[in-house]
Amino acid sequence: MEQIKAAIEEKHVLINQIRSEIKKELVGQDKLVDSLLTGLLTAGHILIEGVPGLAKTSAVKALASAVQASFKRIQFTPDLLPADLTGTEVYRPKTGDFIIRKGPVFHQIILADEINRAPSKVQSALLEAMQEKQVTIGDQTFDLPAPFLVLATQNPIEQEGTYPLPEAQVDRFMLKVLIDYPDKGQELEILKKNSFEKPDLITPVITPEQLSDMSKLVDQIYVDEKLKEYIVNLVFSTREPEKYGMDLKEYIEYGASPRASINLAKAARVNAFLASRAYVTPQDIKIVAPDVLRHRIILSFEAEAEDISCDDIIARVFDSVEVP
Repeated sequence: MEQIKAAIEEKHVLINQIRSEIKKELVGQDKLVDSLLTGLLTAGHILIEGVPGLAKTSAVKALASAVQASFKRIQFTPDLLPADLTGTEVYRPKTGDFIIRKGPVFHQIILADEINRAPSKVQSALLEAMQEKQVTIGDQTFDLPAPFLVLATQNPIEQEGTYPLPEAQVDRFMLKVLIDYPDKGQELEILKKNSFEKPDLITPVITPEQLSDMSKLVDQIYVDEKLKEYIVNLVFSTREPEKYGMDLKEYIEYGASPRASINLAKAARVNAFLASRAYVTPQDIKIVAPDVLRHRIILSFEAEAEDISCDDIIARVFDSVEVP
């Protein structure tokens, strides 16, 4: 445990450098930065939701700039086609054969901007890439570069001309992060940084190899058996709330999937890592659980009619499931 803790403290130099580089572009939004680092250290995809102007795109671009990895921004629009993402076979008349033209998904960090503006067939084109880390074009399958990370943004208030993400795709996002307006002090700093100061260039500070070493270190962080049971109980309580003393069955159409348990453990380990600890505490789980669970709980019509949100359900779960 002491060796792991020493190694974590050593790696924190790089983590602090990444934070410093991101803060050249971003003011506040510490929770969003931690979520992006969680995705980076676990190769978990992140869905970021917030009203326009909250620097969702800027945050992702800043993260990509701080990592020595290939980056591509894809603007999702209603006329986008699956081949525009994955690539296609192109016929060559001179030789009479086909060549593979790879699409923008063959980059290490993908920004899927306004992902809910593209139709379902385009969103579904990402399913294989996000889960299997591979893409099939024609009859050939290609591995995607490592690390491969999809960071998607969506706007919760402008729903005209948008397409809700399929549940199968939403479940492949490790976290769904909700961001809100900055406070007055942060907004004053944003104003100064963007209107009265020369912007600082972000310098890449970490290589994919260093990132891989940190990911292996995160996997060594200790999780007690009782905490593993706590994670499973949290997830199971969204499927069978009556067994945990909660009268929520009529509000939940479908509970969280097994991916929730897996990602909850991963995210809790990263939270411990960011706090320079070699072990996970119940508080680590509680901090990351809302982002892991909120997009995996499908609410019923009764919940929508009574204006009950997924976060309300999660709060009840925390109150009802016994903490070890």
